[in-house]
Amino acid sequence: MEKTYLPPIDSLERNWYIVDAENQRLGRLASEIATILRGKNKPTFTPHMDTGDFVIVVNAEKVLVTGKKRTQKLYRRHSGRPGGMKTETFAKLQVRLPERIIERAVKGMLPKNSLGAKLFTKLKVYAGDNHPHSAQKPQTLTINTIPGEN
Repeated sequence: MEKTYLPPIDSLERNWYIVDAENQRLGRLASEIATILRGKNKPTFTPHMDTGDFVIVVNAEKVLVTGKKRTQKLYRRHSGRPGGMKTETFAKLQVRLPERIIERAVKGMLPKNSLGAKLFTKLKVYAGDNHPHSAQKPQTLTINTIPGEN
């Protein structure tokens, strides 16, 4: 009978990584971040446990999209009231709340359950270069989302 691997809880090591979103493609960046949050890059990955690391994203306002997504991609939110649907294009949301773009992209790639909600709390997104997590000594993580560029 096959059993799911259970890593010892006391041996789980949580690292902090910092990712610079400047000139990165949104979807490719989000999928890499989701992989790290979930812990799929570790040999101790277990599907039903939180084995992932913390990720800090800086320069969220400088993330890129391809094609006509800047003007055609819509972000929707609803107040819960009748007629309370608000829509906003990528360009307008990037000016108003650039952090929300990366948060929404990553959240869509996490599990849709309580585990996904727990994993999402380990994502920290900031619009500028500064972040308040220097005490955690984050390691720089280089993600190359543009094929052919080094």
